[in-house]
Parts: sequence; structure tokens; C-alpha cells
Amino acid sequence: MNNRNLTFSIKDLENLCGVKAHTIRIWEKRYHLLEPNRTNTNIRAYNIDSLKKLLNVSFLVSCGYKISRISKLSEEDIQEYLNSIISNQTTVDRSLNSLKLAMLNFNTNLLSKTYDELANRLSFSQIFYDVFIPFLNQIGILWQSNTINSTHEHFVANFIKQKLWSQINLLQQNITNTEKTFVLYLPEGEINDLSLLFLNTLILAKGYKTIFLGQNVSLDFLTTLADLQQNLVFISYLTLAPQTDELNDYVSTFRDKICLPNSHELWIMGSALNDTSITVSALIKVIYSFQDFEKIIN
Repeated sequence: MNNRNLTFSIKDLENLCGVKAHTIRIWEKRYHLLEPNRTNTNIRAYNIDSLKKLLNVSFLVSCGYKISRISKLSEEDIQEYLNSIISNQTTVDRSLNSLKLAMLNFNTNLLSKTYDELANRLSFSQIFYDVFIPFLNQIGILWQSNTINSTHEHFVANFIKQKLWSQINLLQQNITNTEKTFVLYLPEGEINDLSLLFLNTLILAKGYKTIFLGQNVSLDFLTTLADLQQNLVFISYLTLAPQTDELNDYVSTFRDKICLPNSHELWIMGSALNDTSITVSALIKVIYSFQDFEKIIN
């Protein structure tokens, strides 16, 4: 799909490209960089080509090129300049722009092409840290500003999930450490498992066995599993559930029903922990970042 009928306001361009609306107007007036259509009430309306051009131009400006120079270049010349700037960081920055265009057009081919280009230069963990996490954060901001809607978010999230599962399938062939088994789950009410899937890749990369249970898992189910196996480390990533005022009770119940009877552990992460204080112990661990998690499993 390549929808040339998409239209954007100048505020949308500001949100998508990171260039202030005032600056966009100056670039239009002084350098004739963009030629927006006008509504009946004289409001600017931009198409996908304008967005693509502004993304490329703002990238070149961030690399030190003068707008007065860039504005005189043809589209082909701009592409040559872009291709001449090659480093891991510029690859990441260009990829973020490509991902935005792919998201807006629901263009799966462009998503795949962008990912493949990243995979040629970066490890999977680097792609997740340097590209996927910043991109998902930007999507959250764009959604809050009404620049995109939930269908865009679902489209991108499902693509990232596909890549995570592909990585998981590869890593599961190399289990070497059977001292512990890591059980990854989300409690009832939690549905976003992207972070949990990434944690799965980090654990598997160290050669540990994992049991991935995914979303909406009850404590009763976990209790049954805990009674059947030994040396389990339960891992959960909490954002929405349990509620902040219920979180300590949830952890206490988990400790009493699952950890203490079998000496299992519970490791918890997620933004829900930012607003409350959890009592940690030898069996309860609170982890605040993926980097800290990697240090612990090392």
C-alpha cells in the first residue's frame, strides 16, 4: 500500500519530524522547501511526499548540512547525500524515519526492508534498544497528540512481535543452562507482552530455559505450575495491573502461595513500580531496566 491521499496538518509534521511549525513556515517562505495545498479556510495540508521530504531534510540538517544548501537539491541528490552518510547512529536515525513512513502507509514491505537493513549492521538487542524502544515511545507521543490512531500502534506492535518470536525460535535451539527455569507471564488484566517477549530473548541468549505463558495468567494457574517444577524464577512486567494500591498485596500473596512453599523467586519490572515501593527479599526482586536485568542474569 502506498497511499498518496494521506494528508497532514503542519502540527502533524511537527510531531512526526521534530521540526517546529514556525521553522517549517520559514523554510517554505524562504527556501520554497514544501508546497502545501490549502483548505477553503487557508489551512495548510501536506501529503505523504511532503512528509518524506521533510523527514529527509531534517535528518540532513541534524547531520550538519545547511538548509540553504539542501533546499537547492533535487530528490535524487538528497538521496545521494543520505546514502553517503553511513554509521550505526545515522542508520538508526534514518530507520526511525522509514518506520514512521511505513507505519503511516501500513506498508509491511517497507517495515521488513528497514528491519533487514538494521539487521545487517546491528545485533537484535541493539535494534530493540536503539530503534524499537525509541520508536514505540514516539508512537505513544504521536497517539496522544492525535497524529496517529490505535490501528497504527497495533500494526507496528504486531510487526515487532513477529521479529521477537523469530528471534526466540532461533535462541531456543541453544539451551545450555538447566539450573534454573524462567517463567514469563503477565497477571490478569495485563495484555501488552512486547517487553515480556524481549525479556524472553535476553534470557534465552544466556542459554537458560524459559516457559512463556504470556497474558492474563491467574495465580491459581501459577500455583499449579510451581508445585510441578523446581528452581523456577517467575518474571512479570507490570504496567496496568494490578492497580498501584493492590500491588503490594499481589506480591505478598504471590510470595506466600508460590515462592515460600517451593523456594521459587519472583522478579518484577515495569512502569507500575514507579509509583509504589515493593518490599524485596531473597525471593522477591525488583528490576528497573532491561540493562539491569541483563546484568543480573549474567
